[in-house]
Amino acid sequence: MLKIKLARFGKRHQPHYRLVVAEARSKRDGKYVEKVGHYAPTQQPKILEINIERYKYWVGQGAIPTETVAALFERYQKGNPFPLKKQKPSKKAKAKQEATKEITQTKAQKTETETQTTKES
Repeated sequence: MLKIKLARFGKRHQPHYRLVVAEARSKRDGKYVEKVGHYAPTQQPKILEINIERYKYWVGQGAIPTETVAALFERYQKGNPFPLKKQKPSKKAKAKQEATKEITQTKAQKTETETQTTKES
């Protein structure tokens, strides 16, 4: 029974995966029949390349993709598998923004009270 699965390569903490067609009982990084694509999740931007023709051929021959490979294939078919996310400010940055807002509000209130006292006198 054939499976389409991920074979891990690369250094420690820098994984790089190959999408391979291999026997279901073979080791994760053991022999494989054919390389169908590759996936590099730690690079910026993430890299995902799949040979769609060969993937569909092997699925047609009875190879079963793992859940992870099936999810990656769906993402790849959408055209933009890993869209860029907008960066959210950190907690420190949010706290600084709030502090500056409070300071500007207190300054504005002080100037208003000063202008009112000068008008009254």
